[in-house]
Amino acid sequence: MELARSDDVYWTLRATLVTRFEELEPFDRAFNAWFLRAPVHPQPRALARPVQRQLALGSRGDPVRAPADAGHASEVEVGWSADELLRTKDFAAMTPEELAGARTALRRLAAARPRRSTRRLRAHPHGRELDLRRLVRRSLATGGDPIARTYRRRVDVPRKLVVLCDVSGSMEAYARALLLFLHAAVGAGRGVEAFAFGTRLTRVTRELAARDPERALEAASARVVDWASGTRIGASLKAFNDEWGRRALSRGAVVVIVSDGWERQDPALVGREMARLARAAFAVVWVSPLKGSPDYQPLAGGMCAALPHVDRFLAGHNLASLEVLAGTLTSITRRHAA
Repeated sequence: MELARSDDVYWTLRATLVTRFEELEPFDRAFNAWFLRAPVHPQPRALARPVQRQLALGSRGDPVRAPADAGHASEVEVGWSADELLRTKDFAAMTPEELAGARTALRRLAAARPRRSTRRLRAHPHGRELDLRRLVRRSLATGGDPIARTYRRRVDVPRKLVVLCDVSGSMEAYARALLLFLHAAVGAGRGVEAFAFGTRLTRVTRELAARDPERALEAASARVVDWASGTRIGASLKAFNDEWGRRALSRGAVVVIVSDGWERQDPALVGREMARLARAAFAVVWVSPLKGSPDYQPLAGGMCAALPHVDRFLAGHNLASLEVLAGTLTSITRRHAA
């Protein structure tokens, strides 16, 4: 059919090409320039004003945002950011109030999980293999004609995550913050196992599964009888390999060990048990709060024996270092390639 009027051309093209409200103005400008030969003027660029947020200190030392001026559409940032201060502050220097304020960030970071592809195929709109069973079942509604095609593919699911946290005396300044991180990791989903060790190994997954973090930490501290005591990393790793490794808990899992590496007994035992653990695990990540210091060197006997069997050696002294840990966990795609 021939379109003789410009309105017919306009509405035909608009109904065909425009699908969103944001496309109306560019379409009108293009139509006027092409069909009506109207001059096209460049759109004026709006000058972006900087954002102004007045930050003041409240009576308890917390930042309080001052009310913005109603006559200004945007505001300029002045002062310091409490979130950035907590992000870079050492866990050992945090007050209980600051540690409570960091719980939201800890929950967000603990939700990061390594992932793996399932062996079984599942229905997916972007799959490549036909789901014949579902295709035949849906064809019954169309008289046996396979009109609506369905596909399958492998999907990604969270990989097992095992965390062994050192709660000995040398780690006491960081134990509460790291256990809050463990509590958030256990609550993030299935497949997370948590252990604490000092002179012996203790499974605390059930205690940290409580919804309230304070109650979870109280239950975990009551469960761990060697809290803030000596350090027997090699014996604790041997207990884990002998009991839980035989249950295939570490097979195909990403194992995260949080410790400063101060072994009070035989460092050679740490090396032997780390080798056993690395053979079963998908990846081994060691997190040490001491690594956050620029002058730190892994010279302790236990740390030297463990490092050859560690895929990634990371710091764990503040929120920024845990962000690096979360990024590392989500990027593990190949075995021992953390």
